[in-house]
Formats: sequence, structure tokens, C-alpha cells
Amino acid sequence: MPNISERAVEMPASPIRKLAPLASAAKERGLHVYHLNIGQPDLPTPEAGLDALRHIDRKVLEYSPSQGFKSYREKLTHYYKRYDIHLNADDIIITAGGSEAVLFAFMSCLNPGDEIIVPEPAYANYMAFAISAGARIRTIATTIEEGFALPKVEKFEELINERTRAILICNPNNPTGYLYTRREMNQIRDLVRKYDLYLFSDEVYREFIYTGSPYISACHLEGIEENVVLIDSVSKRYSECGIRIGALITKNAAVREAVMKFCQARLSPPLIGQLVAEASLDASDDYAREVYDEYVERRKCLIDGLNRIPGVYSPIPMGAFYTVAKLPVDDAEKFCEWCLTDFDFEGQTVMMAPASGFYTTPGAGRDQVRIAYVLNKEDLQRALAVLRKALEAYPGRTEA
Repeated sequence: MPNISERAVEMPASPIRKLAPLASAAKERGLHVYHLNIGQPDLPTPEAGLDALRHIDRKVLEYSPSQGFKSYREKLTHYYKRYDIHLNADDIIITAGGSEAVLFAFMSCLNPGDEIIVPEPAYANYMAFAISAGARIRTIATTIEEGFALPKVEKFEELINERTRAILICNPNNPTGYLYTRREMNQIRDLVRKYDLYLFSDEVYREFIYTGSPYISACHLEGIEENVVLIDSVSKRYSECGIRIGALITKNAAVREAVMKFCQARLSPPLIGQLVAEASLDASDDYAREVYDEYVERRKCLIDGLNRIPGVYSPIPMGAFYTVAKLPVDDAEKFCEWCLTDFDFEGQTVMMAPASGFYTTPGAGRDQVRIAYVLNKEDLQRALAVLRKALEAYPGRTEA
């Protein structure tokens, strides 16, 4: 039988989804599984978007333009202006989710063998997209003890060589919830300018910032406008993960021209998704406020609850709706599997994402998990009680 490709062998399994078969088996045994593993919001999609879906009045569901509907892109410019990001419609290319935007950015800006510097832990699929593009991710470590703050500029410069082409950040960060400070963003800007790098900035969680510190977009950084490629998506802010609508944004005309070749090759972004996403831009201020307030409450519930469990530590995430927590276990991946295969408390168990899958450094994050606070507070409280019982019963527990 022919071998599969080296690229396929290298492609990592998702730490978020790879335990899904075990969760399915647990449910078949009658257990209730609290899903803390995946950033799938449970809050309602804006009614404006749902109304657009219910009332689609078309005779043909046709291809859309490869760059996305102009009406949607023009409407998006007004959305970004609220965040002091000034664009015209041609700066925006609509993609099939933020994932396609990252992939097309890599394919358009990087050659096989080129390197991207990424702070770790990082969203696991960045590695998958890099492998798809033939690029290599070089990680720079951040630590839970320091709240995942960026290291000094010298640590970045140690990694820069003739193959370095880009820095990639996620701000606010998935999986840590960290929000980059103005000083850190200026540090990144100076590196990008000094070494003439691309800055890929994934900013899909900008709505969810829980601190008085400002949101500093890569598009706010002066002097590197042509270097910035911004990644965005409606999945999280509107609870619209399933419509698969994202955006790639850049002032760099050469990059846009290259990206459009890949867009044309895949024909068009989702038609129905764009109709829903465009309508969702009319969501009320009340919708945004209610969603934000709910996540603030959930964050407090989860972080307070985690840090009350003996041996568990989580820094306070400043954005997004994730945290990375350190557990008193020998191996968090084994613990997460055990929770689904060998444990239950009153017919319940928890599913979490082993944080080691968000690191590329061997052994890093071995005793950590990523937890998404996308459940209501009552379910979060029950999940925390189940997690406490699981840690008490786990054979591989370590000293707190």
C-alpha cells in the first residue's frame, strides 16, 4: 500500500478534539460530560443574523466573489473604525473562517523552510497551517508563573536568522487569555521594523478584554503598516463558529494580490455565512454588552473556583475566554484521558484540552490544561466540583 505524505505524518492531532472519541464513549456509558475543551460559545447568535438566515430570498445560491461580497467588506470598515482601525473595503478579504485566513497568509508570505516566531503556548492549529505551507514554527517560551507575559527582546533576537520571515501573535491570546501590553506590542513593532518581518496578528477575541488596559491592535502600530497581516473571524464575537466566515486584512497590496490567487483557487467564501455575518453587524449594543458581562461573570466563577482546588493554579486571564491551569498531576494528557475512561462523580465527568498540545517544546505544559469558560455559571460550578473530585481520586496525583 502506498505511504501517506511526510506532511501528513508531521501534522499534529488537535489537542482540543483528539479526545473526542473518549468523550463520545463516556456519553454512551451514560455519563454527562462537561465540555471545557473547546471554544464553542453557548451564548445565542445575534437575532439579526438568525433573521437573515431564516429569510434568505434567493432563487440560486451562487458563488460569491472570491474576495467576498463588497457590501459586507464595506460594512466591516465601519465596524473596525470603532476600534480605531481605519481601512477601506479593498484592504479586507473574506475567508472561510479565521483558519483559512491564517493558512492563506502563510502560503502567500512564506517559502518552504521559512521560519515564524510564535510565543508558546499557542493555538495548536498554527502548527498545522505552518506544516501545510512548508514553513517552520520557532517558539519563544512564556511561563504560567509570569502570567504568560512576553520575554525580553533579546530572547526573540536569539531566534532570528536568515530564514526568519515573520512573528505571529494572538491578542487576546488563545490558549492563555493573555492581553499584550503597549510595551510588548511596541517591542514586537520594533523587531518587525528592524528585521523587516511580517507580523501576523490573530485578533478574533478583541471584544473580550476584562481589564482597564487598552486593546492594542497590530494595525495601531506605526511604521509597519505594510508588514501587518491581521486575522479575524465572526466565530467568537457572534457565536457563529459554524458559518465559517473570517477575514484577512492588510494594507500590503502585493500580499493581497498573492492571497487572491489562493482565494480564486478555492473559488469563494461561504455565501450563506456572509449573509448572516453581514446582518450580524447590526446586532444591538445590548447584545454585545450582555455577552461581555456574561463572560466576565464566568471568568470570575472559573478562576476563583480553580484556585480554591488544592494544588491547582491559574493566572487571571485578561481576555478571550480561556485559561491555562496547572494541575497537581504527573501527566495532564493522561489525566484528561482518565477522566473520560475511568472516572465519574455522580454520573458526571469533565473534558479538558491537555496544554502540552499548545506547546512545541518537548515536555512543556505537561502538568497543564486549557479550559474554556463557555458554559453557564451553574455548569461551570458543577464542572469544578467534578474536577476537584477527579483530582482527589487520580492515581497519578502529585504533591501540591
